[in-house]
Amino acid sequence: MSEIILKKIRKSFGKVEVLKEIDLEIRDTEMIVLVGPSGCGKSTLLRIIAGLEEATAGEVIINNTNVADKNPKDRNIAMVFQTYALYPHMTVYQNISFALKMSKVPVSTVDEKVRAAAEMLGLSNLMDRYPRQLSGGQRQRVAMGRALVRDPVAFLFDEPLSNLDAKLRVQMRSEIRLLHQKLKATSIFVTHDQVEAMTMADRIVVMNNGIIEQIGKPLEIYNKPKNSFVAGFIGSPTMNLLPGHMIDRRFKLENGNHIDLDKVNPDWNNKQGIFGIRPEDLVIVSDQEASETETLEVKVKVVEHTGLETLIYGDFGRTEMCLLTKSNEKIKSGDIIRVKVNPDKVHFFED
Repeated sequence: MSEIILKKIRKSFGKVEVLKEIDLEIRDTEMIVLVGPSGCGKSTLLRIIAGLEEATAGEVIINNTNVADKNPKDRNIAMVFQTYALYPHMTVYQNISFALKMSKVPVSTVDEKVRAAAEMLGLSNLMDRYPRQLSGGQRQRVAMGRALVRDPVAFLFDEPLSNLDAKLRVQMRSEIRLLHQKLKATSIFVTHDQVEAMTMADRIVVMNNGIIEQIGKPLEIYNKPKNSFVAGFIGSPTMNLLPGHMIDRRFKLENGNHIDLDKVNPDWNNKQGIFGIRPEDLVIVSDQEASETETLEVKVKVVEHTGLETLIYGDFGRTEMCLLTKSNEKIKSGDIIRVKVNPDKVHFFED
């Protein structure tokens, strides 16, 4: 059982309040991902759980014990850092075994644990190499192996993939997720990359300016964002967010344009707010279809072909919009296209 509960965690550096009464429950065997922009407080919160930072106020409860006053070594938590933090003069075997030897674990037990971890991480044929002889992905595996052999109550990952190239990030993402499933260990993963959050998390914690904006399963947060910040942060490309006023079935934008809808939630009527629609929920229609339904006229500015899909950036009046569609090589910059809004996918935020 490895449950972690944070109660009213606050952290200030001088007069700057970095964390503002954070309450969070991390369940046993769960992979929680803390995500948010740089400076939102996610890494500080992780370091408080590890004991590397002292909270200004609040409790860190691990398995029913408040460890807020305990040293990092007494919390039995393993942390994997962004910079790997390997000893350059030690081999892979020596790096993985170092913490066990310092704890005076019997030599036979050390060897058994190190070799088991190396086998799990695909490092068995690299045990005599030094960090300088390894690729970025291999170094990250060594750092994970060093954490793994300690049998911790929880694993903490502080943006461990940010130094890797795009292909390796995808590979390591899968490997960390598979390792978590094998170990069934409570894990907390920090990233600013919302794609990593969506693909790795059992639950996502979206943070901003020292507070938690929303907690939920990845698709729950994607499909039902609580506010415009979450809507604009989660998703790639991000949601189109247009400020204006909802009147009956018409959303009037601040620039004078309007969006007519077949149906809207009656609770939104006569309210000022932000209209949200994801790029994949805007559909390009033919001239014939446009005459039969409500559409928007968008002037194409930029077309990005990614292979399977195409991103289209255009102007709706003086408002920029983004569309995501299946690859369409016929559309080019300067074209005028007609776009239909999927009314079942519309969001409205009053913040």
